Amino acid sequence: MTSDTSEQNLARLARAVFDAQPFTRLLGAELISTAGGHVEVRLRNRPELQQQHGFVHGGVISYLADNAVTFAGGVALGGDAVTSQCTVDFARPAKGEYLIARAHAVSVTRSQAVCHCTVHSIDGEKERVVAVAQGTVVTARTS
Repeated sequence: MTSDTSEQNLARLARAVFDAQPFTRLLGAELISTAGGHVEVRLRNRPELQQQHGFVHGGVISYLADNAVTFAGGVALGGDAVTSQCTVDFARPAKGEYLIARAHAVSVTRSQAVCHCTVHSIDGEKERVVAVAQGTVVTARTS
């Protein structure tokens, strides 16, 4: 099997797992890319995702960071994975048309990956970092 086929298989697996998440469907997030181990998850901003000041709620931003970290780790580990730890630092309030979380693995062993993620607010051509996250992802166990 070539690495392209392997990457294609991982992309298909990632898409299937992403699409099977009920909470992801509820929020309306989209898995944009897993190419080269760099994951992008996008979410359109809308009023029901905002807090009382009109900014995207921190829980929504945390979801994006966690999910992007998990998928980056899963791709790096070669299969289904779960987050065992994730820390999110909020840099500034999030507003704009949509948010995009970009994550990749920075360290990978046989059973875990440490991943880095930035969450960006996009408004037209303007893009700003609204959060930075780091997480540890482990291979999923069914037992």
